[in-house]
This record gives sequence, structure tokens and C-alpha cells, in this order.
Amino acid sequence: MSTEDLLFHKEHGWVRVANSTAVVGISDYAQGMLGDIVYLDIPDAGEEIAAGDVIGEIESAKSTSDLYAPVSGKIIAVNEKPVDRPEVINGDPYGDGWMYKVELSDSAELDALMSETEYAEYVKGL
Repeated sequence: MSTEDLLFHKEHGWVRVANSTAVVGISDYAQGMLGDIVYLDIPDAGEEIAAGDVIGEIESAKSTSDLYAPVSGKIIAVNEKPVDRPEVINGDPYGDGWMYKVELSDSAELDALMSETEYAEYVKGL
């Protein structure tokens, strides 16, 4: 799946926007650093989230990490695939491994996210 249309958060979340809806997941870089993902805890549909807040966690054989909301809004759908089989994130973080869809409450927040090129430069410095 193409990543050219993605925006990235400094905490390694990605966002794909269509109209006022954003699909959210974690970056290939993040899943690679985590290793084999074994558990995913994300909010349920209907919950309100705020950009920058810890909204769940992701656990791998190596560690447990917080998941941060890259944008604010109301979660309108949850992808059950990675909830039931978290390893799908390792195999396809930008496709079947998406986590949830959110109805954006403030599209201006997208301006604070990075392009794919900017994100690639950002992770080089980590």
C-alpha cells in the first residue's frame, strides 16, 4: 500500500485522511523497533480522543509501549484484525494493520504532522 498520502506523528503513528475521517495506525519503523507484536489495547468506537494523549498500548515480545493519538476526534470504527491478531501489524502496518478510524474534530491539527519524507528524516535522528 502506498505511503505517500500518509502523515506521521512524532510518536510514530500514521494518519491517512479522506474528507473529515482519518485512518490511524503505527509506522513500519515503530513495528520494526517493537519486534513481534503480541497485544494491542485501543479505545472502543464512540470514544473521544485528543491529539497527544496516551490512548492505549501495544505490547511486543520486547516491551510495552504507549499509543498516542496523532489527532483529536471521535473514534468511529475499530479494526478488529490487529486486536484479535496483533501480528498483522508487523506484516502490514499501512494496510490490514490499521487500528481505528476517527472523525476529526480539528483538521488544523494535521498541519503539525510530518510528511513521509520529514518522518524519514526524523527517525534517522533517533
